[in-house]
Amino acid sequence: KLLVSITRGDWDTYKEICCPSLTCFEPEAMGNLVDGLDFHQYYFNLPGGSTPVQSTIVAPHIRVMGDTAVIAYVRLTQKIADGKPTTVAMEETRVWQKQMGKWKHVHFHRSPTR
Repeated sequence: KLLVSITRGDWDTYKEICCPSLTCFEPEAMGNLVDGLDFHQYYFNLPGGSTPVQSTIVAPHIRVMGDTAVIAYVRLTQKIADGKPTTVAMEETRVWQKQMGKWKHVHFHRSPTR
């Protein structure tokens, strides 16, 4: 549901799934720790492309520790760029926490594969 909301640019679903104090390290943050959802909303508000985008999770590893869960995987994102199919691979780790009976996305780290 999270990756589908990102791929579709569905801000309402993304906001519902994420903790308001979501933290992250990702390439767009230029090495800075981002705190909160405003940084992410900027990207959701950008005009979407007209070409389809597909995300695939490769080799997920899930660890549940009480009310906390961690998932690590490589995400492949396929799309058409400049008229040619392209694939981008990113290493992602996402942390989830059960809050008031619902799983909320509380932190992630996203880096390009090498």
